[in-house]
Amino acid sequence: MTQDAALSCQPRFLPAGESALVVEYGQTIDPAIHDCVLALDAALAAARPEGLIETVPTYRSLMLHFDPRILAPDDLIAHVQGLALRKQATGASKRWRIPVCYELPHAEDLAELAGLLKLSEERIVALHAGAVYRVYMYGFVPGFTFLGGLAPELNVSRRLSPRPPAPEGALLIAGGQALIASFSMPTGWYDLGRTPVKAFDPRRDPAFLCGIGDEVVFEPIALSTFDALSAEAEAGGRVAQVVG
Repeated sequence: MTQDAALSCQPRFLPAGESALVVEYGQTIDPAIHDCVLALDAALAAARPEGLIETVPTYRSLMLHFDPRILAPDDLIAHVQGLALRKQATGASKRWRIPVCYELPHAEDLAELAGLLKLSEERIVALHAGAVYRVYMYGFVPGFTFLGGLAPELNVSRRLSPRPPAPEGALLIAGGQALIASFSMPTGWYDLGRTPVKAFDPRRDPAFLCGIGDEVVFEPIALSTFDALSAEAEAGGRVAQVVG
């Protein structure tokens, strides 16, 4: 993986039990903070201390799982502090074009969302499909893809009570964030469309579609196209395209 400019990142170290350490770089969803997370992840991959088991990137931190019988927390902290972090070059990530149907029955909450935001359904779709998103993390269940880059006009609070289960592939928004759901489950987020793309498919290698730090753009498709692509995805097709 090629590298770019040096980063100045100020970490905060938070113990997470006896076998995990959280390295935190900030309190907000911010590309510069996430750059520090990705840089540390890459640096540890290149200079992995004995006893480090797994690294888990999030919006603003990197969790380090380690074997305390081999690697002491203080030694792990010292190792992290001694690493030179460099921003990963643009060419190291991919940009995915993901098809989305914004029509019923898939856009279950679009009309409700239009009323809440005082925007037309067409404007909501244009804003959602017109943004470039960054893949910040996976969470909750395999493949739940958390995205940053949602248009400020689409900022809406989570529901006070969860809605009935949103389907696999639902495009969800809430709290200034966007999400691709990989499994059907109840949610407090708003469902404004659905993609036939499987964000997680254990038949694939790798099973996760996007890498952390990749970019995503959404392409509106008709209901008939969704049905055809959904059948292709169920048969093991990737459906999404790398465009950059």
